[in-house]
Amino acid sequence: MIKTEAYGKAKSGENVSIHTLTNKKGTELKVIDYGAILVSLKIKDKNDNMTDVYLGYDSLSEYEADECNFGAVIGRNCNRIGGGKYVINGVSYQAEQNDFGNNLHSGSNGVGKKVWNVESTDSEKNSITLAILSKDMEQDFPGNMTMKVTYKLGEDDSLRVDYEGVSDKDTIANMTNHMYFNLDGHDAGCCLNQELKIYAETFTPTDKLSIPTGEVRDVVGTPFDFKEYHVMGDRCDADYDQLTFAGGYDHNYIVDGEGMRPVAEAVSKKTGIKLLCESDCPAVQLYVGNYIKDIKGKGGATYSKRQGFCLETQYVPDAINHENFLSPILKANETYKSTTIYKFSIVK
Repeated sequence: MIKTEAYGKAKSGENVSIHTLTNKKGTELKVIDYGAILVSLKIKDKNDNMTDVYLGYDSLSEYEADECNFGAVIGRNCNRIGGGKYVINGVSYQAEQNDFGNNLHSGSNGVGKKVWNVESTDSEKNSITLAILSKDMEQDFPGNMTMKVTYKLGEDDSLRVDYEGVSDKDTIANMTNHMYFNLDGHDAGCCLNQELKIYAETFTPTDKLSIPTGEVRDVVGTPFDFKEYHVMGDRCDADYDQLTFAGGYDHNYIVDGEGMRPVAEAVSKKTGIKLLCESDCPAVQLYVGNYIKDIKGKGGATYSKRQGFCLETQYVPDAINHENFLSPILKANETYKSTTIYKFSIVK
Protein backbone atom coordinates (compact mmCIF):
# COMPACT_ATOMS: atom_id res chain seq x y z
CA MET A 1 0.00 0.00 0.00
CA ILE A 2 1.25 3.50 -0.85
CA LYS A 3 -0.05 6.74 0.63
CA THR A 4 1.09 10.18 -0.57
CA GLU A 5 0.76 13.40 1.45
CA ALA A 6 2.10 16.95 1.32
CA TYR A 7 5.38 17.39 3.20
CA GLY A 8 6.28 21.04 2.63
CA LYS A 9 7.74 23.53 0.19
CA ALA A 10 11.46 23.55 -0.58
CA LYS A 11 13.52 26.73 -0.63
CA SER A 12 13.41 26.43 -4.43
CA GLY A 13 9.63 26.91 -4.24
CA GLU A 14 8.91 23.33 -5.31
CA ASN A 15 6.32 21.28 -3.46
CA VAL A 16 7.57 18.16 -1.70
CA SER A 17 5.50 15.08 -0.87
CA ILE A 18 6.05 12.20 1.53
CA HIS A 19 5.21 8.69 0.38
CA THR A 20 4.44 5.89 2.84
CA LEU A 21 4.89 2.28 1.72
CA THR A 22 3.43 -0.39 4.03
CA ASN A 23 3.51 -4.17 3.68
CA LYS A 24 1.11 -6.73 5.13
CA LYS A 25 3.29 -7.18 8.23
CA GLY A 26 2.93 -3.50 9.04
CA THR A 27 6.51 -2.64 8.13
CA GLU A 28 6.50 1.00 7.03
CA LEU A 29 8.90 2.91 4.77
CA LYS A 30 8.67 6.68 4.27
CA VAL A 31 10.26 8.48 1.29
CA ILE A 32 10.26 12.17 0.35
CA ASP A 33 10.77 13.75 -3.08
CA TYR A 34 13.55 15.97 -1.75
CA GLY A 35 16.83 14.11 -2.23
CA ALA A 36 14.82 10.89 -2.77
CA ILE A 37 15.40 10.63 0.97
CA LEU A 38 14.45 7.59 3.03
CA VAL A 39 12.95 9.26 6.09
CA SER A 40 12.13 6.21 8.19
CA LEU A 41 11.83 2.45 8.22
CA LYS A 42 9.73 1.02 11.02
CA ILE A 43 9.87 -2.71 11.66
CA LYS A 44 8.69 -4.93 14.51
CA ASP A 45 11.47 -6.04 16.85
CA LYS A 46 11.64 -9.37 18.72
CA ASN A 47 9.09 -8.07 21.24
CA ASP A 48 6.72 -6.80 18.48
CA ASN A 49 7.59 -3.16 19.22
CA MET A 50 7.69 -0.93 16.13
CA THR A 51 11.30 0.24 15.81
CA ASP A 52 12.55 2.93 13.43
CA VAL A 53 16.04 1.90 12.29
CA TYR A 54 16.90 5.05 10.22
CA LEU A 55 18.32 8.31 11.54
CA GLY A 56 16.49 11.34 10.16
CA TYR A 57 14.52 14.52 10.78
CA ASP A 58 10.93 15.63 11.28
CA SER A 59 10.85 18.49 8.76
CA LEU A 60 11.89 19.44 5.24
CA SER A 61 13.80 22.49 6.45
CA GLU A 62 15.98 20.24 8.63
CA TYR A 63 16.77 18.01 5.65
CA GLU A 64 17.67 21.09 3.59
CA ALA A 65 20.14 22.17 6.30
CA ASP A 66 21.47 18.65 6.91
CA GLU A 67 25.22 18.08 6.49
CA CYS A 68 25.15 14.33 7.23
CA ASN A 69 23.09 13.30 4.17
CA PHE A 70 20.69 11.25 6.31
CA GLY A 71 18.88 8.82 3.96
CA ALA A 72 19.70 10.76 0.78
CA VAL A 73 20.62 9.47 -2.67
CA ILE A 74 24.17 10.53 -3.51
CA GLY A 75 25.06 11.20 -7.14
CA ARG A 76 26.15 11.43 -9.68
CA ASN A 77 29.31 10.37 -7.82
CA CYS A 78 29.34 9.27 -4.19
CA ASN A 79 32.34 9.35 -1.86
CA ARG A 80 35.58 11.20 -2.64
CA ILE A 81 37.65 12.31 -5.61
CA GLY A 82 41.19 13.30 -4.62
CA GLY A 83 41.71 17.04 -5.09
CA GLY A 84 38.43 17.06 -7.02
CA LYS A 85 40.54 16.37 -10.12
CA TYR A 86 39.83 13.74 -12.75
CA VAL A 87 40.33 13.05 -16.47
CA ILE A 88 37.87 11.62 -19.00
CA ASN A 89 38.88 11.10 -22.65
CA GLY A 90 42.00 13.20 -22.13
CA VAL A 91 40.04 16.18 -20.80
CA SER A 92 40.87 17.38 -17.28
CA TYR A 93 38.06 18.42 -14.95
CA GLN A 94 38.02 20.21 -11.61
CA ALA A 95 35.13 19.39 -9.29
CA GLU A 96 34.18 21.39 -6.22
CA GLN A 97 36.63 20.95 -3.35
CA ASN A 98 34.15 20.71 -0.49
CA ASP A 99 36.02 18.32 1.81
CA PHE A 100 39.56 19.34 2.85
CA GLY A 101 40.50 20.05 -0.76
CA ASN A 102 38.73 16.96 -2.12
CA ASN A 103 35.35 16.45 -3.75
CA LEU A 104 32.88 14.62 -1.50
CA HIS A 105 29.52 13.25 -2.67
CA SER A 106 29.50 15.43 -5.83
CA GLY A 107 29.85 18.67 -3.86
CA SER A 108 27.23 21.02 -2.48
CA ASN A 109 25.10 20.72 -5.62
CA GLY A 110 24.49 16.98 -5.43
CA VAL A 111 21.13 15.41 -6.21
CA GLY A 112 20.60 14.69 -2.52
CA LYS A 113 19.86 18.40 -2.16
CA LYS A 114 17.34 18.67 -4.99
CA VAL A 115 13.67 17.85 -5.52
CA TRP A 116 13.14 14.71 -7.59
CA ASN A 117 10.13 13.92 -9.78
CA VAL A 118 7.93 10.94 -9.00
CA GLU A 119 7.98 8.97 -12.22
CA SER A 120 5.70 6.18 -11.06
CA THR A 121 4.18 4.38 -8.10
CA ASP A 122 2.95 0.80 -8.02
CA SER A 123 0.76 -0.14 -5.06
CA GLU A 124 0.63 -3.77 -6.12
CA LYS A 125 4.42 -4.07 -6.13
CA ASN A 126 4.75 -1.56 -3.27
CA SER A 127 7.34 0.45 -5.20
CA ILE A 128 8.08 4.05 -6.14
CA THR A 129 10.41 5.41 -8.83
CA LEU A 130 11.86 8.91 -8.64
CA ALA A 131 13.90 10.64 -11.35
CA ILE A 132 16.04 13.74 -11.77
CA LEU A 133 18.08 15.40 -14.53
CA SER A 134 21.62 16.46 -13.71
CA LYS A 135 22.54 18.95 -16.42
CA ASP A 136 25.88 19.08 -18.24
CA MET A 137 28.58 20.37 -15.80
CA GLU A 138 25.92 21.17 -13.19
CA GLN A 139 27.96 19.22 -10.63
CA ASP A 140 31.25 19.66 -12.47
CA PHE A 141 30.62 16.43 -14.38
CA PRO A 142 30.13 16.25 -18.17
CA GLY A 143 26.89 15.22 -19.82
CA ASN A 144 23.18 15.68 -19.27
CA MET A 145 22.46 12.70 -17.07
CA THR A 146 19.04 11.39 -16.10
CA MET A 147 19.15 9.44 -12.85
CA LYS A 148 16.47 7.22 -11.38
CA VAL A 149 16.00 5.35 -8.13
CA THR A 150 13.32 2.77 -7.39
CA TYR A 151 12.46 1.70 -3.85
CA LYS A 152 10.49 -1.52 -3.37
CA LEU A 153 9.29 -2.72 0.03
CA GLY A 154 8.85 -6.49 -0.04
CA GLU A 155 6.44 -8.61 1.96
CA ASP A 156 9.54 -10.34 3.38
CA ASP A 157 10.68 -7.03 4.94
CA SER A 158 13.26 -6.42 2.23
CA LEU A 159 14.02 -3.00 0.77
CA ARG A 160 15.23 -3.23 -2.81
CA VAL A 161 16.97 -0.15 -4.22
CA ASP A 162 17.56 0.04 -7.99
CA TYR A 163 19.66 2.85 -9.45
CA GLU A 164 19.73 3.79 -13.12
CA GLY A 165 21.39 6.51 -15.17
CA VAL A 166 21.91 7.61 -18.78
CA SER A 167 24.13 10.46 -20.00
CA ASP A 168 24.65 12.03 -23.43
CA LYS A 169 28.43 12.29 -22.77
CA ASP A 170 30.97 10.00 -21.14
CA THR A 171 30.80 10.77 -17.42
CA ILE A 172 31.14 9.32 -13.92
CA ALA A 173 28.24 7.23 -12.60
CA ASN A 174 28.46 6.00 -9.03
CA MET A 175 25.26 6.26 -6.97
CA THR A 176 24.45 5.17 -3.44
CA ASN A 177 22.14 5.96 -0.53
CA HIS A 178 23.54 7.48 2.64
CA MET A 179 21.10 5.81 5.05
CA TYR A 180 22.27 5.59 8.65
CA PHE A 181 21.20 2.44 10.48
CA ASN A 182 20.77 1.89 14.18
CA LEU A 183 19.21 -1.53 14.74
CA ASP A 184 18.58 -0.68 18.41
CA GLY A 185 16.38 2.17 17.16
CA HIS A 186 17.26 5.57 15.73
CA ASP A 187 16.99 7.22 19.16
CA ALA A 188 18.86 4.52 21.13
CA GLY A 189 22.29 6.15 21.31
CA CYS A 190 25.62 4.75 20.10
CA CYS A 191 25.35 1.95 17.53
CA LEU A 192 28.75 0.38 18.19
CA ASN A 193 27.35 -2.34 20.48
CA GLN A 194 25.83 -3.97 17.40
CA GLU A 195 27.58 -6.82 15.62
CA LEU A 196 28.81 -6.65 12.04
CA LYS A 197 30.03 -9.05 9.38
CA ILE A 198 31.48 -7.93 6.03
CA TYR A 199 32.02 -10.26 3.08
CA ALA A 200 35.42 -8.87 2.12
CA GLU A 201 38.97 -10.15 2.24
CA THR A 202 40.46 -6.73 1.52
CA PHE A 203 40.01 -3.00 2.09
CA THR A 204 41.57 0.11 0.53
CA PRO A 205 43.77 2.14 2.93
CA THR A 206 43.68 5.93 2.64
CA ASP A 207 45.86 8.93 3.30
CA LYS A 208 45.11 11.33 6.15
CA LEU A 209 42.37 13.00 4.05
CA SER A 210 40.53 9.71 3.36
CA ILE A 211 41.71 9.35 -0.25
CA PRO A 212 42.69 5.77 -1.20
CA THR A 213 46.42 5.35 -1.77
CA GLY A 214 45.86 2.65 -4.39
CA GLU A 215 46.90 -0.13 -2.04
CA VAL A 216 44.59 -3.11 -1.53
CA ARG A 217 45.25 -4.55 1.95
CA ASP A 218 44.23 -7.88 3.45
CA VAL A 219 41.91 -7.43 6.44
CA VAL A 220 43.45 -10.34 8.36
CA GLY A 221 45.48 -9.15 11.33
CA THR A 222 43.91 -5.67 11.24
CA PRO A 223 40.98 -4.01 13.07
CA PHE A 224 39.18 -4.12 9.70
CA ASP A 225 38.63 -7.88 9.81
CA PHE A 226 34.87 -8.43 9.93
CA LYS A 227 34.92 -11.74 8.04
CA GLU A 228 33.13 -13.17 11.06
CA TYR A 229 30.70 -11.30 13.32
CA HIS A 230 32.41 -8.76 15.55
CA VAL A 231 31.09 -6.00 17.80
CA MET A 232 31.60 -2.76 15.85
CA GLY A 233 33.01 -0.81 18.76
CA ASP A 234 35.56 -3.31 20.03
CA ARG A 235 38.39 -2.08 17.78
CA CYS A 236 37.02 1.21 16.46
CA ASP A 237 39.53 3.24 18.48
CA ALA A 238 42.46 0.84 18.16
CA ASP A 239 45.98 2.21 17.74
CA TYR A 240 46.03 1.77 13.97
CA ASP A 241 46.89 4.53 11.52
CA GLN A 242 43.78 4.09 9.36
CA LEU A 243 41.46 4.48 12.35
CA THR A 244 43.44 7.45 13.61
CA PHE A 245 43.16 9.22 10.24
CA ALA A 246 39.35 8.95 10.10
CA GLY A 247 38.50 8.95 13.80
CA GLY A 248 37.12 5.43 13.44
CA TYR A 249 35.73 3.39 10.58
CA ASP A 250 35.14 5.38 7.39
CA HIS A 251 36.66 3.00 4.88
CA ASN A 252 35.98 1.07 1.72
CA TYR A 253 35.94 -2.71 1.41
CA ILE A 254 36.23 -4.61 -1.88
CA VAL A 255 33.38 -7.09 -1.70
CA ASP A 256 34.18 -10.74 -2.44
CA GLY A 257 32.82 -12.12 -5.71
CA GLU A 258 30.78 -10.53 -8.47
CA GLY A 259 27.11 -9.97 -9.30
CA MET A 260 24.37 -10.00 -6.68
CA ARG A 261 25.92 -11.40 -3.51
CA PRO A 262 26.08 -10.81 0.23
CA VAL A 263 27.91 -7.63 1.21
CA ALA A 264 27.42 -7.35 4.95
CA GLU A 265 25.27 -8.41 7.90
CA ALA A 266 24.52 -6.64 11.16
CA VAL A 267 22.46 -7.57 14.19
CA SER A 268 21.21 -6.01 17.41
CA LYS A 269 20.96 -8.30 20.42
CA LYS A 270 18.72 -5.69 22.09
CA THR A 271 15.96 -5.69 19.46
CA GLY A 272 16.77 -8.91 17.62
CA ILE A 273 16.68 -7.00 14.33
CA LYS A 274 19.08 -8.42 11.75
CA LEU A 275 20.11 -6.73 8.51
CA LEU A 276 21.51 -8.51 5.46
CA CYS A 277 22.85 -6.27 2.68
CA GLU A 278 23.21 -7.70 -0.83
CA SER A 279 24.45 -5.85 -3.91
CA ASP A 280 26.02 -6.11 -7.34
CA CYS A 281 28.37 -3.18 -6.57
CA PRO A 282 32.12 -3.88 -6.37
CA ALA A 283 32.65 -2.21 -3.00
CA VAL A 284 31.04 -0.92 0.19
CA GLN A 285 31.96 1.98 2.46
CA LEU A 286 31.60 1.33 6.18
CA TYR A 287 31.02 4.57 8.09
CA VAL A 288 30.08 4.64 11.77
CA GLY A 289 29.01 8.27 12.18
CA ASN A 290 32.33 9.60 13.48
CA TYR A 291 31.37 13.16 12.58
CA ILE A 292 27.82 13.33 13.95
CA LYS A 293 27.80 16.16 16.50
CA ASP A 294 24.78 16.57 18.80
CA ILE A 295 22.16 16.94 16.09
CA LYS A 296 18.47 17.31 16.82
CA GLY A 297 16.83 14.34 15.13
CA LYS A 298 13.25 13.21 14.63
CA GLY A 299 10.88 12.59 17.49
CA GLY A 300 12.85 14.76 19.88
CA ALA A 301 15.95 12.56 19.69
CA THR A 302 19.46 13.96 19.89
CA TYR A 303 21.98 12.24 17.62
CA SER A 304 25.58 12.12 18.76
CA LYS A 305 28.86 10.69 17.52
CA ARG A 306 28.52 7.10 16.26
CA GLN A 307 24.76 6.92 16.62
CA GLY A 308 24.35 5.29 13.22
CA PHE A 309 26.33 3.21 10.74
CA CYS A 310 26.28 3.27 6.94
CA LEU A 311 26.85 0.52 4.40
CA GLU A 312 27.26 2.53 1.19
CA THR A 313 27.46 0.19 -1.81
CA GLN A 314 29.47 1.77 -4.64
CA TYR A 315 32.66 1.84 -6.69
CA VAL A 316 35.92 2.24 -4.80
CA PRO A 317 36.40 5.91 -3.76
CA ASP A 318 38.58 7.92 -6.18
CA ALA A 319 38.44 4.98 -8.61
CA ILE A 320 38.50 7.47 -11.49
CA ASN A 321 42.14 8.20 -10.57
CA HIS A 322 43.36 4.62 -10.01
CA GLU A 323 43.83 2.21 -12.90
CA ASN A 324 43.81 -0.81 -10.58
CA PHE A 325 40.25 -0.07 -9.40
CA LEU A 326 37.16 -0.87 -11.47
CA SER A 327 36.33 2.25 -13.50
CA PRO A 328 33.18 4.28 -12.71
CA ILE A 329 33.06 5.82 -16.20
CA LEU A 330 29.69 5.54 -17.94
CA LYS A 331 29.88 5.75 -21.73
CA ALA A 332 27.55 8.12 -23.55
CA ASN A 333 24.04 6.74 -24.15
CA GLU A 334 24.80 3.54 -22.25
CA THR A 335 22.81 2.69 -19.11
CA TYR A 336 24.25 2.62 -15.61
CA LYS A 337 22.48 0.17 -13.31
CA SER A 338 23.08 -1.09 -9.82
CA THR A 339 20.97 -2.85 -7.22
CA THR A 340 21.24 -3.12 -3.45
CA ILE A 341 18.83 -5.08 -1.26
CA TYR A 342 18.49 -4.68 2.50
CA LYS A 343 16.76 -7.68 4.06
CA PHE A 344 15.47 -7.42 7.61
CA SER A 345 14.63 -10.33 9.87
CA ILE A 346 14.31 -11.11 13.57
CA VAL A 347 16.70 -13.20 15.66
CA LYS A 348 15.23 -14.19 19.03
